Amino acid sequence: MTPISASSSAPEFPTVPAAARVSMAFGGALLAGVLTSYGQGVAGLSSVANSAGPWFIVAVALLLLMRVRGGRVGLPVAMVTGIVLLELLHVGYWAASNLRGFPDVLSITSFWVLMGVPAGVLAGAVAVAVRSQDSRWRGAASGVTAAVLVGEGIRCLLQVAATTGVATWIVEIVVGAAVLLVGVVLARTPVGRVVALGCGVLGTVGVLGAYVLLG
Repeated sequence: MTPISASSSAPEFPTVPAAARVSMAFGGALLAGVLTSYGQGVAGLSSVANSAGPWFIVAVALLLLMRVRGGRVGLPVAMVTGIVLLELLHVGYWAASNLRGFPDVLSITSFWVLMGVPAGVLAGAVAVAVRSQDSRWRGAASGVTAAVLVGEGIRCLLQVAATTGVATWIVEIVVGAAVLLVGVVLARTPVGRVVALGCGVLGTVGVLGAYVLLG
């Protein structure tokens, strides 16, 4: 038997083709939409399944799976793809809800369908920024993500907690704060930390304000 030496090369794993990553991401978005509909009928998950923050995280995660890149072409493509992913989540949710006997209308005038546009643009930007070598962009990505979670959590505590309870929204706020804290720590530069905190605080105010004005 030949001994394994320190100079032995590590096995090479095949690279997943871009087309396969795209199809996996789009299929994952549809599946997440389907699971959202079913999750709304499960005790303990209904509030989470009725919130928008997890969909934003799913969209960012799927964009990272696709390995979106920045640049003059890459960033706009990532933003458009973020919109497509969020609308596919809506399609999956719509299909599953109707199949379950809960009539749902997929309309371009729906509040959540419309909100999928700016949210998708933001998700695309976050997915690009989080992979940046520049600490300022990474800080902005963590701040924006935290703002989406904390802003929604505060809004739900103020407006819907009487019917849903407070546990889900407190957890969402805590997770958002943790994301911001991690972003500040990993920024590693004073400017990056300021950007992370600024995006987190101002973004939270913006998200909360958007819910109040549009919801």
